[in-house]
Amino acid sequence: MTGTHATRGPRTAALIPAYNAAATVGAVVAGTRRIVPDVLVVDDGSRDDTRAEAERAGAEVLRHASNLGKGAAMRIGLLHLAARGFERAVALDADGQHPPEEIPKLLAESDANPGALVLSVRDKEGQPIALRNRLANWVADWATSLVAGRSLPDTQCGFRAYPIAATLALGACGERMEFDTEVLISACRARIPMREVVTKVYYPPAAVRQSHYRPVEDTLRIAWVMVKAVWRRCVSLP
Repeated sequence: MTGTHATRGPRTAALIPAYNAAATVGAVVAGTRRIVPDVLVVDDGSRDDTRAEAERAGAEVLRHASNLGKGAAMRIGLLHLAARGFERAVALDADGQHPPEEIPKLLAESDANPGALVLSVRDKEGQPIALRNRLANWVADWATSLVAGRSLPDTQCGFRAYPIAATLALGACGERMEFDTEVLISACRARIPMREVVTKVYYPPAAVRQSHYRPVEDTLRIAWVMVKAVWRRCVSLP
């Protein structure tokens, strides 16, 4: 299925924010390029060989001198792709959590709904996810859905197909993990259509799993995004 979406639909690239992902990013890039040949990796200040591994696998790489956060990497990546004439970006993690072979599901839904923001809903059945993490995700989904005014079943998943121009027009400015939530709430407010697609997910064993989510700081950042959204809604009421 090499390059199946390269010749139809919006001009599409894959966008992979990466931080200290040398062990996995090469395989993710290689798998992604079988479906979307144009891959941009934003190396967010990694201290390992992330850049070299991504380039070896065929990706274009932008590199930050220091770690700015996932949100900054996403925004800079989207701006770079827009400047190069791309219209759609498929975002996925560098750690292999989002299997590249699931990308066609997002693109097919995007092709069927031009201009929509297509969200992955992870199939977590049988996955080794700690109860506290499941509870935290449920609370985040519930709270974000409440603020957005729309049911959002998997708000913390970064595996998405973005319409680039419409996403940038939202003005999301979250620097770190709050970016994903901010985009969802802003997109609902802007009435950008959304579609969900169930996709497989891979969680490596706990002993080797690496998470860059900081429970206190990132949770507070996400909560602040919600508070600001509620405040803006209140002040805009007649």
